[in-house]
Amino acid sequence: MVTTQAESVLGGSPYRADCPTRHILDRIGDRWTVLIVGALWDGSVRFSEVRRRVEGISQKMLTQTLRGLERDGLVHRTVHPEVPVRVEYTLTEAGRTLREPLRALEQWAIANLGNVSASQDAYDRGPTSS
Repeated sequence: MVTTQAESVLGGSPYRADCPTRHILDRIGDRWTVLIVGALWDGSVRFSEVRRRVEGISQKMLTQTLRGLERDGLVHRTVHPEVPVRVEYTLTEAGRTLREPLRALEQWAIANLGNVSASQDAYDRGPTSS
């Protein structure tokens, strides 16, 4: 297989099935990741507050996504030894670098909602005869 300049500089290619960058793209391309990073935008947030900010996410999915983000070094989990225990989540330095690209995707989705909805409606109606 021929290695491209981008692969030699960056050390990987997500277009290759065996490339670990696919895991990273899976993580940051996940809708819950996008929304959780947005929910943590302003700093440390408790689990229950993240759940309130991200409507529709189940407790199980929030827990799984936060654990994955923590494992990937994008979120830091702090446990405060109080009664009851208080747990807060904060974006790491690497996680903070995702804010702008993910915010751009969020803004694109908002700006293009009408066009995408119209295209979906036209597609769902089926082909029109001309």
